[in-house]
Amino acid sequence: MNADPTVLLTPPGQELLARLAAEPGGAGTPLALAVRLRREYPADLVAAATAQHELRLAARAKFSRTMEMLFTRAGYEQSSSEPIARYRAARFGAARRVADLCCGIGGDLLALASGREVLAVDRDEVHARLALHNAAVYGEAANVRAVVADVRDIRLGGLDAVFIDPARRSGPGAASDRPGGAASGAPRRFRTGLSEPPLDWCFALAERVPGVCVKAAPGLPAELIPAGWEAEFIADGRDLKEAVLWSPALATAPVADSGGPRRALVLSGSAAHALVACPGDPVPVTEPGEYLLDPNPAVTRSGLVEDLARSLSGDDGAGDGAVAKIDPQIAFLTLNRPVQTPFARTLRVLDSAPWNEKRFARRLRELGIGAADIRRRGLAGDVDQIHRRLKLAGPHRATIVITRVNDRPWGLICADTVAPTPTVS
Repeated sequence: MNADPTVLLTPPGQELLARLAAEPGGAGTPLALAVRLRREYPADLVAAATAQHELRLAARAKFSRTMEMLFTRAGYEQSSSEPIARYRAARFGAARRVADLCCGIGGDLLALASGREVLAVDRDEVHARLALHNAAVYGEAANVRAVVADVRDIRLGGLDAVFIDPARRSGPGAASDRPGGAASGAPRRFRTGLSEPPLDWCFALAERVPGVCVKAAPGLPAELIPAGWEAEFIADGRDLKEAVLWSPALATAPVADSGGPRRALVLSGSAAHALVACPGDPVPVTEPGEYLLDPNPAVTRSGLVEDLARSLSGDDGAGDGAVAKIDPQIAFLTLNRPVQTPFARTLRVLDSAPWNEKRFARRLRELGIGAADIRRRGLAGDVDQIHRRLKLAGPHRATIVITRVNDRPWGLICADTVAPTPTVS
């Protein structure tokens, strides 16, 4: 049920939400409770409140004040988390008047409005009201002017910068409802990366306001990124969340070999770690050594795998400090010393050889591997079927890497460097 959550801004709605929040357990609303509440409140209000309560519980992974905020499901799902929004807002630097276009429920607005005037625009009246409410929860409502309009109809004069989070559209579906958009009739298939408003329109904002930031899906094709724009790929731990495109006036990363300014950002707790281009000689290709580095998806997506290798090779002057690739096309790195970096998972190599499933099954039994995470990269094959055929048994856990080494099918049995490892014999 998609009840309008703004009905919960009324005193009965606020009272009902408070009662739900006070229920013991906090893991959800039992059916019996909902039945009891319908004896005291209108059924549609109870339905809206219980749906909102569930969204608030889910949103605790993104926001620190969820039990005071209001959401729609679409608005919650597309919103950035509080740490990402704070990091991004800081990159606007001295900009004092900013527009938040397609503001949704205000996930980025909460951070942008800290110390700035923000024009928040959304064509959905419910989202505009929720964005203003959520800004008030964070004490920033006085800095926000909310407008219900199509962002393409907004005048941007006097603004220092613009942030826009267009709705991602893919697969068969409705076309733009603007005059001149897709013709009426049979639905057409949208290309990967197409958005509403279109990305071309978003990029053209830089002709009107120099400082522009466009939030995009992390799978955005590289050919859609304009020349001179910085592409920043953001991961929370190893979970790749989003791409952010910064106009030349806001781009600060150096140009990478992969083309254009590129940055990989990895959030770890309250820390934000950034990797940018590290120029130097081409990274050599060798067979796997004692350790394998599995780069963070933000590093892989930004095309900075070799830059990571060069930055780690420069950590010390030891002869065994060099970091190499195991294949020209595969994003695994290898070295002969343990390293700790926020940009990659470090694995200790227990066994490394050309891939032969029967041989690896025997070796896994010898090592007592009873649980394994299979990472397949560069080779075809059904991971679940391989897992079943290996018939793992034993007290230890490992990571099984099935990949290519110098274009040859290869397998590795690895263990996390922070976990106890089985004895290698």
